[in-house]
Amino acid sequence: QVQLVESGGGLVQAGGSLRLSCAASGITFASYKMGWYRQAPGKQRDLVAAITSGGSTNYADSVKGRFTISRDNAKNTVYLQMNNLKPEDTAVYYCNAFELYPIKRDYWGQGTQVTVSS
Repeated sequence: QVQLVESGGGLVQAGGSLRLSCAASGITFASYKMGWYRQAPGKQRDLVAAITSGGSTNYADSVKGRFTISRDNAKNTVYLQMNNLKPEDTAVYYCNAFELYPIKRDYWGQGTQVTVSS
């Protein structure tokens, strides 16, 4: 059974920091592309950051220079370090595991709430 369990969300003041973690089980973690997405009320779910199995990263323009995604394959965990948080970063953050070959596999965590107060 595949599980992605996020942790680290919470309430923080603008300018503060949080680190999200996503612990994966039931998958060959090192072979998956891992991503963090977020969804604010009434809005679609958008990509925040992703990291490939080889360690390449990409970020949404709105978080570049403030957020850093990383992975620890020994711990089957992906992280999102969020600095200089802004009220517009408020959302539910979801962890995603994606693999295209040999067959497409796409898994989601349950989400963790991040609230940034002004």
